[in-house]
This record gives sequence, C-alpha cells and structure tokens, in this order.
Amino acid sequence: MAEFFDGGSGLALFLNAGDPPLDVLRDVVLALDEAGVACLELAVPFPGSVTDGPVVRRSAQRALRDGVDLDAVLTFVTGVRPALRRMRIALLADWSHSLKGRSLPVTIERIAASGADGVLLHALPPRLRPAYYESARAAGLPVVTTCYHGTSRPEVLAEAAAEASAYVYLVAHYGRSGTAPAAGYGDLSVSVAALRTGTTAPIAVGFGVRTPQDVAAVRATGADGVIVGSAGVARVETALAEGRDVVTVLRDFVHHLDPLTTNRSPA
Repeated sequence: MAEFFDGGSGLALFLNAGDPPLDVLRDVVLALDEAGVACLELAVPFPGSVTDGPVVRRSAQRALRDGVDLDAVLTFVTGVRPALRRMRIALLADWSHSLKGRSLPVTIERIAASGADGVLLHALPPRLRPAYYESARAAGLPVVTTCYHGTSRPEVLAEAAAEASAYVYLVAHYGRSGTAPAAGYGDLSVSVAALRTGTTAPIAVGFGVRTPQDVAAVRATGADGVIVGSAGVARVETALAEGRDVVTVLRDFVHHLDPLTTNRSPA
C-alpha cells in the first residue's frame, strides 16, 4: 500500500487534470514531486459540482472545454507516474459524470492499472459503496474516504475510518471548497482523534487552507496530511491569465506554505 504522508511534507495539492493543459501539467507534477509535495489529488474534471466554489468550478470548465475526460486522465497518469520519486497520486472522479454507465469493477481495475496510488469517488450512491470497496480491494487500489467535521453522523465517520486504505479526507466544515471554518482548525483535533480509533490509514484535513498559518494549525490537530485546494487552483488561474509560468508559480506557492518542502530528500 502506498504511504501517502509517511515521512514526507504532509502537503497534498488538489488540481483539475487539464488545468493547466496536460502537457504543462506534466511539468507541474514533476516539479511538485521534486519540491516534496506528498500527494496530488488529481480530479477528472466534471461540471456543476455543488461542493466546489467558483475557483474550482472555473478550473473544471477550462479543462472540460479542452476535452479532458477519464480516458485522457488515465493516459496522463500512466505517462507521468513512473517518473515520480515519492509523490502519490489520488485520482478523484465524479460518479455521474465519469463512471455512470461503465462497469465499476472494470473501471476500478483501469484506474489501478494506470498507476494511480488511490481513488476517491465523488457522489457515489450509497447502495454502490459495498461493490466499490470490494472492487477496489480486488484491484489492490487504496481508497480515499471522506467525512465532515461536526456534521457527519457517527455511522458515516465509522464507515470512513473502516474503509479508508489510502487516507481519510476529513473536510474541515460543511460548505463549498475554498471556505475555511469560521472558528479555525483547532477543534478538529477531536474529530482526528475519534477517527484514529477506527483506522490505521492516514488522516488528512482540507478546506480553506491557504496560508502557512493554516498549514500549521491543521498539523496541530494531529492530522497526517494537509490538503490545499482552491488556493492552489486560484494561482493556476492567475498564472494562465497573466501568461506566467505555472510551474514556477505553484512551486513557489508550496514553498511559501511550507518552506521546508523544497529541502526534503526523496525516500
């Protein structure tokens, strides 16, 4: 099983595949690996997400306009994964947009065969979860589970803990991506500790993380990973609009979030 956050920076960066374009994204991925980013949450772009804010939605639309779909993303992962020294790739795909109408076991096998280190299925119908977990186990593909601090029911937290084999994504609060909890991240330590009792998988926290102070606050909760989404995607958007080098912009951004990242040695 891939160790997503073991001994690394603990930073995970979310990006939509195709934003920046896939040829540029390859250079971005290699640079993030070199910088010591632990995990790339790579989304197969999909429209109209109710859980995403405007920054991520615009990013997905740019990628969709370029025709990026599941097949293109799997081809991309197959090409770039062997070149990575330590960074893991967790593939995020929306059930309705990318998987509905396909054979679930076959698609999970294809994701595993691409070289992805884990998978997160967005908006999967609850009735299909047992088959999904079984398909992932059969394919040897670690699963990212999700739950919400403060709002997920106890049975949801228990399922997230029990079924996670890549990591548990603990969403800092219920809302749209890019928004931080009004009270800060401190009280998430309770949820992190509760999840620990039911899982051996790493626990990562995200939503609204955009500054070094946010990163430090999430780490202080006892979480293994810190997920950065909209703040990084916004930098991609600005760089593309201004004609700046996306690779340099994102590398400088992760260095700003955690100045030690660029000094870490590969495992």
